[in-house]
Amino acid sequence: MFDADAVRREFPILDQQVHGKPLVYLDNANTTQKPLSVIEALDHYYRADNANIHRATHLLSERATKAYEGARQRIARFFNARETEEIVFTRGCTEAINLVAHAYARPRLQPGDEILVTRMEHHSNIVPWQIVAQQTGAVLRVVPMDEHGVLDMAAFERLLGPKTRLVSVIHVSNALGTVNPVREVIRLAKAQGVPVLLDGAQAAPHMPVDVRELDCDFYACSAHKMYGPTGIGALYGRRALLESMPPWMGGGDMIASVTFEHTEYNEIPYKFEAGTPNIAGVVGFGTAVDFLSRFDLREVAAHEHDLLTHATEALSAIDGIRIVGQAPERAGVVSFLVGDVHPHDVGTFLDQDGVAVRTGQHCAQPVMDFYGITSTVRASFGLYNTHADVDALVASVKKVQAFFS
Repeated sequence: MFDADAVRREFPILDQQVHGKPLVYLDNANTTQKPLSVIEALDHYYRADNANIHRATHLLSERATKAYEGARQRIARFFNARETEEIVFTRGCTEAINLVAHAYARPRLQPGDEILVTRMEHHSNIVPWQIVAQQTGAVLRVVPMDEHGVLDMAAFERLLGPKTRLVSVIHVSNALGTVNPVREVIRLAKAQGVPVLLDGAQAAPHMPVDVRELDCDFYACSAHKMYGPTGIGALYGRRALLESMPPWMGGGDMIASVTFEHTEYNEIPYKFEAGTPNIAGVVGFGTAVDFLSRFDLREVAAHEHDLLTHATEALSAIDGIRIVGQAPERAGVVSFLVGDVHPHDVGTFLDQDGVAVRTGQHCAQPVMDFYGITSTVRASFGLYNTHADVDALVASVKKVQAFFS
């Protein structure tokens, strides 16, 4: 049985009080807290190994390079990539999607070509495609969803046509928690020879992700949502596709040789890692993946689904609570409204009780527009959360109702 109480003892930040109350951290879709092993890895890097990588002969550089490339190997294993070189480090999921948009899609798109996304995308999986569409004359097509937050797969099949050049879909909705049927999306797209990118920011820390089993072409993720540092993420890409893509930014490790007449670019993945990278971030990312790899992620998913069920049932039992999005397949995210109390007021009240949640549009304004609302309160669960955390949330929500009634 998954022991969340034992896991949370590895997270020193959770052992504190906020406004005189024990911290209840339910903002994991925003960012996760960091285990002691990640904190110590960052500390050790800066205390013992700090140096630039790939470009010096001294011992510190050798150790830093080994730590950096070792992290890449472990992240490749975590996602079951075919080769280590299929993992490109980026500043996060957003930059990974932008890399595909600008280095893969833009050189290939022609006026009238179509890029397929869904109604429930995060802004970072909408705006990059709008930019390349404006630059190339391509068109952004949007797959609708229903009132429950379920993707309309019949509409997806209708929209997937001879002009579709790429499908880019969020694996798990950050606003609703919907787990999309990505295997079916990929199967249908591949039947027409269309490559698929998955935005895995909200999936990678919560369930097993096997890019070979999924058969996706690109998979983007952020370390800080996987119990790792901020400012670092990764893009998985098939070798053939990565090799076919031109560099996105110039300078540093992306170069093999330079004259004023001509530049030879480095091999993948370095071709896409210009400048001095976030070395400490990569080291911390590798340690975060080590931390996650200790667990059976199917058990983690089951634990977080149990918390979701408990929260949904308890909140639904309160008069005046509206839960936004109730897809049958959901990860540990519950978005809700407390009567006509503004979500920001709810969030501020909960904070005074030590309960940390996210309020707002969650970088998913089209989702809010679909439901005719401006924002929600969002509680999102991680592997260190417990039923007691959910109970604290529910108790505080009842106090909000009493205060504003």
